[in-house]
Amino acid sequence: MFEKFTDRARQVVVLSQNEARTLGHSSIDTEHILLGLLREGGGLAAQVLTSLGLSLEDARLRVKETVGHGRSATAEPLPFTPTASAVLQASNEESVRRGHDRIGTEHILLALLRDHETVATRVLVASGADPGHAARATEELIRQYYPAS
Repeated sequence: MFEKFTDRARQVVVLSQNEARTLGHSSIDTEHILLGLLREGGGLAAQVLTSLGLSLEDARLRVKETVGHGRSATAEPLPFTPTASAVLQASNEESVRRGHDRIGTEHILLALLRDHETVATRVLVASGADPGHAARATEELIRQYYPAS
């Protein structure tokens, strides 16, 4: 599936792993994907998240408050949790549903926003962002970026 990812989306995956390691976590979960989207900084997802007032520093702090800081990550590479794997699979569905050939950061964000019970959505809410508004803003940006969609 990663072969369909844009360079930015692939970078998000790498940064998600880096964030999990930095936090001492032993696997990559939705909160690390959220941090990866923010840390990547240039994709449509980062544009949406920052327009909602979310910063990497604030999100990282909220992740620490929610799930704590782990001991240390030892596995190389870190595995994805089932929930994070489902988000990445769903990002493909988001792309296909719109007739897009590639999976971009915007598709990852939309997939991330599907499940309101994840740590990522709790972090968004704790930061004052509404996941529904984030999804609508992402859809609007997609319409602007992919006018034929």
